[in-house]
Amino acid sequence: MRAYEIIRKKRDGHKLEEAEIRFLIEAFVQGGLPDYQMAAWLMAAFLKGLDEQETFWLTDAMRLSGDQVELKGIEGFTVDKHSTGGVGDKTSLVLGPVLAALGLRVAKLSGRGLGHTGGTIDKLESIKGFSCDLSPEAFVKAVNTIGLAIIGQTPTLVPADKKIYALRDVTATIDSIPLIAASIMSKKLAVQNKAIVLDVKVGSGAFMKTLGDARELARLMVRIGKQAGRQVAAVLSNMDEPLGRMIGNALEVREAIDTLRGKGPADLVALVKALAQEALLAENRRLTQAEAAARVDQALAGGQAWSSFVAMVRSQGGDPALVEHPERLPTARSVVPLKVDRAGWVERIECEEVGLAAMMLGAGRETKESVIDPAVGFHLNRKVGDRVEAGDVLADVHVDPARDNTRGIQRLRDAYHLSDRPVQAQPLILDIVS
Repeated sequence: MRAYEIIRKKRDGHKLEEAEIRFLIEAFVQGGLPDYQMAAWLMAAFLKGLDEQETFWLTDAMRLSGDQVELKGIEGFTVDKHSTGGVGDKTSLVLGPVLAALGLRVAKLSGRGLGHTGGTIDKLESIKGFSCDLSPEAFVKAVNTIGLAIIGQTPTLVPADKKIYALRDVTATIDSIPLIAASIMSKKLAVQNKAIVLDVKVGSGAFMKTLGDARELARLMVRIGKQAGRQVAAVLSNMDEPLGRMIGNALEVREAIDTLRGKGPADLVALVKALAQEALLAENRRLTQAEAAARVDQALAGGQAWSSFVAMVRSQGGDPALVEHPERLPTARSVVPLKVDRAGWVERIECEEVGLAAMMLGAGRETKESVIDPAVGFHLNRKVGDRVEAGDVLADVHVDPARDNTRGIQRLRDAYHLSDRPVQAQPLILDIVS
């Protein structure tokens, strides 16, 4: 079998065989296929497309390129959640404890962030002492005991995706729905959870800018998961403005704590409920939507989800006093009010610009070597549809005054757009694919 012939076959628009796709991935990971040939194949796949079966074979070959996390020893129904990424997305910090409180098992592998703000692990490490470096034995014990543990992804999990994504990033082949689906699902399927709930973001702050593309991606990922024998559902959520009101690592932990204590922003609560309901329905298809919703409400209102969060923090070395008294979490040395100079209604907030502004303050990584400041970020006082008067504070900007924050603050200001007429806030949950 020759890579040249496989590249030519896809270039000419023909369907590949399973063995051909597996050959490419195995040879590339083992160093027998040079970057230029894989880049040529990626461009051919980008231009000519991959059908559903080819995409599944690609996903499975990538999955098998590294370690498989079998979750042996974990009792009960295991479920994982994946988000395609957004600004202010601290959903995992709330959803994991909610699912644990509902009796599900959440054995989650998470990553660090590169871009807007930190990933789930970066946010949790705002809590002094919290560690995602658990031994396999401690990981299993924590999941069995409290229903929840979050650890870091290992370098040997799906190495094919890391190598392929690096090439896609520099060859203009990122925006391919089959390649995106294979990248996401190869990592999710490498961990042997029984169910996967996907949060597919749509809008200006998301990878998928249109609802049509997001639906196509969601449906493909659901079908890939089901072909692999997993139960999968996807919630399509609006990312035309940031989720919640806090952006920044410690700030997002505070907002997650507020939500678990019953005082969270309505949009974050609604998204957590939608995802949790799909997880419950995956475990028990006899449940009605109303019954699932009532169980989620009880877990939040009754304090069980909050107790699960505190138990997770304690079991992973974090100081519970910091979450019980969140004002003790890392706090910015200065808070700058961002005031509006005229009256009107908030028409839109350029979500991606808000994320980039937060990164410029130090809340995210521009490169892998960047050091995150857990204390900096934004508290958005006004969101889409809100009325403002001249002099009102749009956002509180939490900064380190030792940095030059001028460009970051200006970028946030430019992200806000006002209208002279009332504006209707957009719905958060756009669709559910299951």
